[in-house]
Amino acid sequence: MELQDTINDKYNFSIALHNLALVYQSMKKYDLALNYEKRAYAMSNKINDELGKITSMNGIAAIHKDMGLKRKALEYFHQSGALAEKIGARYYLISIYENIAGLYAQLHDYQNAFIYNQKFNTLKDSIMSSEKDKAVQKIKEFENEKTQQEITLLTKDTEIQKLQIKRQKIIRNSITGVGALIFLLAIGLLHRYRYVRKTRNELSAKNIIINREKDRSDELLLNILPAETAEELMNNGRSEARHFDMVTVMFTDFKGFTFMAEQLTPQELVDEIDYCFKHFDEIISRHHIEKIKTIGDAYMCAGGLPVANDTNPVDVVRAALEIQEFMEALKKERKAQNKLFFEARIGIHSGPVVAGIVGIKKFQYDIWGDTVNIASRMESSGEVGQVNISQTTYNAVKDHFECTYRGEIAAKNKGAVDMYFVNGIKS
Repeated sequence: MELQDTINDKYNFSIALHNLALVYQSMKKYDLALNYEKRAYAMSNKINDELGKITSMNGIAAIHKDMGLKRKALEYFHQSGALAEKIGARYYLISIYENIAGLYAQLHDYQNAFIYNQKFNTLKDSIMSSEKDKAVQKIKEFENEKTQQEITLLTKDTEIQKLQIKRQKIIRNSITGVGALIFLLAIGLLHRYRYVRKTRNELSAKNIIINREKDRSDELLLNILPAETAEELMNNGRSEARHFDMVTVMFTDFKGFTFMAEQLTPQELVDEIDYCFKHFDEIISRHHIEKIKTIGDAYMCAGGLPVANDTNPVDVVRAALEIQEFMEALKKERKAQNKLFFEARIGIHSGPVVAGIVGIKKFQYDIWGDTVNIASRMESSGEVGQVNISQTTYNAVKDHFECTYRGEIAAKNKGAVDMYFVNGIKS
């Protein structure tokens, strides 16, 4: 049935028109899609819904992009970007800048593509830094509250101790009034016995606390550093940087992160990322892969260090396939629950790196080298749901996995690079 523009709820009506446009766009009925998207824009404009106007303008641009009308799509994305910049809609601008950069690259206008890609990366880093600061502030508030509770409990314990001491004095004074020297001597001996026992108990309790804190410190160090590196740091007070000839580096990144960041609270967003990353940790641990770090919604790990081995290319590719299987299963589960979900791109490259500890206060085990940069490009040049590997990694794993050659794909600052999609394990 045709929707009528006379519906009273203009806001939800514009959303319904936009959703219909998306449906027709997915069916490749572009004329109908444009009709509904333009009606949605007109309705948003009528009720001064700036975000609705941006959404509809993005939809019109996306339809022209699907139709192959790249310059027309650019025109609409620029209009949408101008409006988003005017009202400060930063989450919308990330997607707009990314689309504009991609269209300029397809039109071989690499200068503008580079400019908008820089805008995209700068804005993305800014937003992630802001969200991270919010999360850190929440953690600090929780720790302050916990500390205050502990202080309150300690204060109560002190008051109880004072009352106990006062009571002991009263009893002792009463006994002194009716006692003799022998009884006073007995009290003195008893007081000495209690003092020695209390001192012994306090020392024992302090030793337990010291040992517990040492174990906790060692456990924390092992949680942020590889075991071999942590042991070297504890024994020598420092750890030497090392060169590895053959390491396989994997990057993952979530598609739809910006959209989910707009829809979820900061706590819900952090919880969803944490849920995914915990499973990633379990998967790479089974394959003897070292987690390096997370940056916002990006996850970085490497095989073949801190202990070198010859199996790291196969180990990392196996782990990447398991991660994509997990993400696909999670996607189906979230869809069944009518919830938002992440989809992941994974990129892998093998080669030499330098590894070591950064900083003197908050230790961080990290890796450097062109291998890391190329692995990052494998991820950004990949596709959702796929494991994208370089020629070097393919040469090391081709006897173990079925792969599809993608050809030479343009990678940022690397030119054309041979890439492959990993389809699965060879039977």
